[in-house]
Amino acid sequence: MSSNSGDVRLWGGRFADGPAEALAQLSASVHFDWRLAPYDIAGSRAHARVLHKAGLLTEDELSRMLAGLDQLEADVADGSFTGTVADEDVHTALERGLLERLGPDLGGKLRAGRSRNDQVATLFRMYLRDHARIIGGLIADLQEALVGLAEAHPDVAMPGRTHLQHAQPVLFAHHVLAHVQSLSRDAERLRQWDDRTAVSPYGSGALAGSSLGLDPEAVAADLGFEHGSAGNSIDGTASRDFAAEFAFITAMIGINLSRIAEEIILWNTKEFSFVTLHDAFSTGSSIMPQKKNPDIAELARGKSGRLLGNLTGLLATLKALPLAYNRDLQEDKEPVFDSCDQLEVLLPAFTGMMATLTVNRERMEELAPAGFSLATDIAEWLVKQGVPFRVAHEVAGECVKECEAHGIELDQLTDEQFAKISPHLTPEVRGVLNVPGALASRSGRGGTAPSAVAVQLAEVRTDLVRQQEWAAAKQPLKRP
Repeated sequence: MSSNSGDVRLWGGRFADGPAEALAQLSASVHFDWRLAPYDIAGSRAHARVLHKAGLLTEDELSRMLAGLDQLEADVADGSFTGTVADEDVHTALERGLLERLGPDLGGKLRAGRSRNDQVATLFRMYLRDHARIIGGLIADLQEALVGLAEAHPDVAMPGRTHLQHAQPVLFAHHVLAHVQSLSRDAERLRQWDDRTAVSPYGSGALAGSSLGLDPEAVAADLGFEHGSAGNSIDGTASRDFAAEFAFITAMIGINLSRIAEEIILWNTKEFSFVTLHDAFSTGSSIMPQKKNPDIAELARGKSGRLLGNLTGLLATLKALPLAYNRDLQEDKEPVFDSCDQLEVLLPAFTGMMATLTVNRERMEELAPAGFSLATDIAEWLVKQGVPFRVAHEVAGECVKECEAHGIELDQLTDEQFAKISPHLTPEVRGVLNVPGALASRSGRGGTAPSAVAVQLAEVRTDLVRQQEWAAAKQPLKRP
């Protein structure tokens, strides 16, 4: 069926002319809100049912209305019906499609008791709730890849860093699981956001509700909003904090990915040589044949800025908007849609990069004790001998100074040099001047000892199961 029949505006009765072509072009949103079409049709079905319940559609009319919506949905899905700029937005386009299929007498009844204001506020929530689960599942995939790296290298030591300087030895698995923890919080934020967003604005009308005796709670239940309908019709149509919060979560995910990406970029350099990227997840140079570039990591780092820009742009749009609906809110969808799109293409590539990473154990372990990273172990050994930490810290610092003067590492100091630095430094101090001992000594909760990391792995696995179950609990509507 043709998608180019006559003009069907949802407004205009009091207008003698227009809109001007320039206004039509400015107002058009169908080119980006068309992805809401399946949600609009789902909302229309729920709305038709409450119109019937209120006595505004007969049983036969409801049956024909639902059949018409089914046909429209199929035509949208296969591309035989699409929106046009003349339609202005997805809601107008779909009303035109319904009128084409049912005629104006029956098709025209569906608009009663609803507004584009409460429609879009509801559909936007539905779309984002679906994509929160998609993104949550993709985060879980990345966490699985990171956990796999940790499990495949349970005893590999590496230099832990603060200020990008050598600090203390840590297990590579412990370092990787730190990123898993941050991604777990991102996934938790998505779940908590979803719970707060499970409220339907449908039934709020333009801003004041409806006098037609409709049932917003029935619509909410029909559309899967677990917490029912909006308690305030003005807030229902005007609030976009759910969109801003979603944009923040996606920006935070982007920032966490960027932090991992920065490390991969560094680790992949010749100077570090900690990891090697798989050929399938890296690129070459158009002029330098030896190059193997970490493009996925660099794109993740770049896209984090884009995700942050989407958040700040949306917040600027929302600032100082009076209640209730304002046309400024047409600008709320594109940045958040873009954030979804960017993460849904970035996360699978990033996961592939991490899952295929080759870890250079020898290089990491070579550098684990470098840079006097065992100095803290000397200080803590002295504390165990009864030396106040203030003194122990100074003594350990003197050891470092002595090493720097002779161009050696801490474990190369002689017994005589130790004794000269402090009488507290007996030969037994050598027992802590090795990486395995330093790692094993940090066995408290959250520590880098192999036993503590094993506990952390078990906890992460439990959290991942919960996250995967949540992500898979609801199949998203297919967008056109």
